[in-house]
Amino acid sequence: MLDKAIFLDRDGCLIVEKDYLSCVEDLEIYDFSFEAVKLMKGKGYLVFVLTNQSGVARGYFTEDDVININKEIQARFNSFGTSIDGFYYCPHYKNGKIEKYSIDCDCRKPKIGLVKQVLKDFPEIDLSKSYMIGDKFSDIQMAHNAGCKGILVKTGHGQDELKTKHENITPDKVCENLLDAVKELN
Repeated sequence: MLDKAIFLDRDGCLIVEKDYLSCVEDLEIYDFSFEAVKLMKGKGYLVFVLTNQSGVARGYFTEDDVININKEIQARFNSFGTSIDGFYYCPHYKNGKIEKYSIDCDCRKPKIGLVKQVLKDFPEIDLSKSYMIGDKFSDIQMAHNAGCKGILVKTGHGQDELKTKHENITPDKVCENLLDAVKELN
């Protein structure tokens, strides 16, 4: 039997949007995120964080900073009695200042390179039973590009995204926050 997964955007969906979060000390996880992840796991979903981190290419912080923040997120979820199955991030931005990362990659959402990375590690995932939950239309577009359903949350950039017209991109659902989105899933 194939597994189902939930792919989560990090900033603005799982954690409070900080505009290029660069250090663990500034990390703030939404209170509802702990219960949401526990509920996802209870419903039989694998849970992954997929996040664009163009601040690496822009020179705002390093890959080590991203990794340390992700480790701290995992530690906090572990102390709540749950966990995230994996963190995947894109450090690229084609107009970045750090040459090594200034490329037009296939892993920057809405492209599906991050999903492909997850599938290499977890080939048993059935994308047709899976969801991407995020606060930007690029999350929704990535979901549809990968063959998943996309849920837009109103936290982070979500409210502003809803005010902007996005050609040919329609979320499968719009929810107040991550916990509300998870409560609607089977």
